[in-house]
Amino acid sequence: MATQCYDPENSASHYTFLPDQPDSGHRKSLKIISGIFLSVFLLLSVAFFPILNNQSPDLQIDSRSPAPPSRGVSQGVSDKTFRDVAGASHVSYAWSNAMLSWQRTAYHFQPQKNWMNDPNGPLYHKGWYHLFYQYNPDSAIWGNITWGHAVSKDLIHWLYLPFAMVPDQWYDINGVWTGSATILPDGQIMMLYTGDTDDYVQVQNLAYPANLSDPLLLDWVKYKGNPVLVPPPGIAVKDFRDPTTAWTGPQNGQWLLTIGSKIGKTGIALVYETSNFTSFKLLDGVLHAVPGTGMWECVDFYPVSTKKTNGLDTSYNGPGVKHVLKASLDDNKQDHYAIGTYDLTKNKWTPDNPELDCGIGLRLDYGKYYASKTFYDPKKQRRVLWGWIGETDSESADLQKGWASVQSIPRTVLYDKKTGTHLLQWPVEEIESLRVGDPIVKQVDLQPGSIELLRVDSAAELDIEVSFEVDKVALQGIIEADHVGFSCSTSGGAASRGILGPFGVIVIADQTLSELTPVYFYISKGADGRAETHFCADQTRSSEAPGVGKQVYGSSVPVLDGEKHSMRLLVDHSIVESFAQGGRTVITSRIYPTKAVNGAARLFVFNNATGASVTASVKIWSLESANIRSFPLQDL
Repeated sequence: MATQCYDPENSASHYTFLPDQPDSGHRKSLKIISGIFLSVFLLLSVAFFPILNNQSPDLQIDSRSPAPPSRGVSQGVSDKTFRDVAGASHVSYAWSNAMLSWQRTAYHFQPQKNWMNDPNGPLYHKGWYHLFYQYNPDSAIWGNITWGHAVSKDLIHWLYLPFAMVPDQWYDINGVWTGSATILPDGQIMMLYTGDTDDYVQVQNLAYPANLSDPLLLDWVKYKGNPVLVPPPGIAVKDFRDPTTAWTGPQNGQWLLTIGSKIGKTGIALVYETSNFTSFKLLDGVLHAVPGTGMWECVDFYPVSTKKTNGLDTSYNGPGVKHVLKASLDDNKQDHYAIGTYDLTKNKWTPDNPELDCGIGLRLDYGKYYASKTFYDPKKQRRVLWGWIGETDSESADLQKGWASVQSIPRTVLYDKKTGTHLLQWPVEEIESLRVGDPIVKQVDLQPGSIELLRVDSAAELDIEVSFEVDKVALQGIIEADHVGFSCSTSGGAASRGILGPFGVIVIADQTLSELTPVYFYISKGADGRAETHFCADQTRSSEAPGVGKQVYGSSVPVLDGEKHSMRLLVDHSIVESFAQGGRTVITSRIYPTKAVNGAARLFVFNNATGASVTASVKIWSLESANIRSFPLQDL
């Protein structure tokens, strides 16, 4: 029997997923589903697209090919090789050059070619924002880590500069790894970074600008007395990395900084004091420790105001201030944070809520996002967050396209005064300079099980803002428990229907919806009748290619009384950054479609709930490309 495909562009009416399905929060068995005219509806809904068991002619399997080797593990850092959930690393796909070219982003920062990972030492100096980053100048896979360097006037348009530092000394010959910048009161810049020595020992080194009056900071000097820190007793030589920006201590001229490590399975943040950045003393105890969280990488520690809406310098402390502790967990490649109180005299940080402690509670981003780092922007008095967004395809595909990884759009970070438990992350305002013309504004009434095409010039480069108003009668009238214990990652994605969800936006879909990535809310109710909202991104049908990440990401998100369910999506080809409720919960997705490319991408809003109608208020801006190119040094 021929399979029918829904064509929303040529449909005369709104498409209804399952018009005759009763209002039930439980999924029907496959046997019952198959009885509802399977030949008609099998491909007609986002909820029930089939999973094809036959192999595509483009699928290539070579059982003799070994899995790609681990990248970085032998040197004491997390594996930089993506392995899909099935472990089928020997499965590849015959990507066309057109598909691979489409994957490259238009307005996210990435080098011209080759591998990139952690953002390093971001700072603002003499009118320029500086970004340094882990870079392999030789290949699109991890190795030979060097510090790339780029500058920008607005955090959006970037100019590549020559490498800032290369692995050329015994103390960093196996890699110039992650580091942070500290700007002293007299304007001096101290750049501390981790070096991997000739014996694979992780040590901390100092570098500084050769010419502080140079706005571009083109030349860097490595301190002749490096390394300035080596692993202390009790800390393994491969568990000592990623120094933070320093902050002022309680004594005059004293500076403090923290470095991530572990003891057994307990993640810890060591604290050192210094007065000159060349000699250091390890303080007693630790800033904080959380059992069971493993190695802490890329620790970040900074203050946030509980009263104002501006960012704070790293050294700021006093009334109306909380401190954020963030750690990148080597064991699961997730960035976790917690909000708490810092006692500067005792050098101790305490979480406000032990159940939301660092590593066991909230995450900065519930998608593909790691090794993040913030800096204080004195120009606009804000704290800006960067994050590394890796690939979730195969190494062979990365080598074919010649590049791997991008940086997130820089985000401002604020304390969420309404919840008191969350941070608010939001794209820097400069991204709005890429908006083209007036937005498309539309209000769409979505009945249970419906979808509507949103016509845009190009669905691959968008800034989308949507608020959803759920039918109050349905929301308040439902008293029975619905999907108790719901979790985005185990829910089955947007195909899992409930009385009050899912509803949201479908991005990077092809015309027939054979490839699609829904980003959505799902409201579940517990036995006590309380509603809990979840924010999810479903990649399970984002691509027909095998060997790419197809997880369902997400988490719960607080939706307070009087708030509508709101989301903002930045769509940029193979990356989608999604922000819920003003940035309380954020998800970054990497997607690799085979059909929804080169003008074929479509955008939809949908409501796949069974018992509630939803009104969507939509604003859509097309975005132009950022100007990212080499700096014209010959013009200096």
